[in-house]
Amino acid sequence: MSSLPKSSTTAPAAEERSARIAVTLFPLLILAGGAVALATPTAFTGLAPWINPLLGVIMFGMGLTLTPPDFAVIAKRPIPVVIGVVAQYAIMPLLGWVIAAALGLPPALAAGVILVGCCPGGTASNVVSYLARGDVALSVAMTTVSTLLAPLLTPVLALWLAGQYMPVDAGSMALSIVQIVLFPVLLGLVIRLFLPRLVTKALPALPWISVLAITAVVVAVVSASAKAIFAAGLLVLVAVILHNGLGYALGYGAARLFKLPVPSRRTTAVEVGMQNSGLAAGLARQYLTPESALPGAIFSVWHNVSGAVLAAYWRRRSTPASRTGEPAPVAVTE
Repeated sequence: MSSLPKSSTTAPAAEERSARIAVTLFPLLILAGGAVALATPTAFTGLAPWINPLLGVIMFGMGLTLTPPDFAVIAKRPIPVVIGVVAQYAIMPLLGWVIAAALGLPPALAAGVILVGCCPGGTASNVVSYLARGDVALSVAMTTVSTLLAPLLTPVLALWLAGQYMPVDAGSMALSIVQIVLFPVLLGLVIRLFLPRLVTKALPALPWISVLAITAVVVAVVSASAKAIFAAGLLVLVAVILHNGLGYALGYGAARLFKLPVPSRRTTAVEVGMQNSGLAAGLARQYLTPESALPGAIFSVWHNVSGAVLAAYWRRRSTPASRTGEPAPVAVTE
């Protein structure tokens, strides 16, 4: 969901309207899909083997949206990128572990919450950063770097923290992340490099393909975890809300501590608080238990709802942000 232009200082009204529709319909579609899966779980049991291929489609779409300027941001402004990525992989895994212990979650759910925290930033964060008048170029750079580091950091952190609750096969998990995340992203990059005109024509459809793919992943996970949802859904929802909300707050605080400008603080908050929870759900189902995939499925819905609300709040408090990666003036001091 990151096919937003990064060169113009003011986005066209049609593009902004499209982004608003995408970020609004995304959680609504997932909510609808989850409700249907809960009502008739047996109707979607055949989707389970498609979870990883669907995640690969999502990451391939991300690779298609990346351009050389996205990587140039990393070279030109490495400090904000490093701050965001370190905060991502330090704050969210530890938060997941603390919340699981504080709520006394059963081992399977605790491991699932922690695994969500160990995953990279979510691709929808780029749209939310745009709507929040954050630093969109920085958002794309942070998502890209955290995603490329996922094959190494996600299994190691999961083994360290989630491994306290359940056995974690870190080696096999790393291989799966390479197959699900790294290869599709790199393939998208290569195709964008050699077939730019074809990719440019396809870009408007990519966010919607990602929305449908993530919805299908959530439907597959929810249908397989229907009994667990009815048994512990409220407790998991509390854990997810705390995890996501504290991620926003601590991410913003980390950026403020290092005196980053307000648009960059907003972007860091969004990048830390929003996770690639679809990946977490798929990995949990494959390497832990179907019940462990429940936090990832619920996070997929909640972080898009909360992200849209947060973006709307911040949007009302500032003047338009720069789309070039340079911070724009804001109307208030945060």
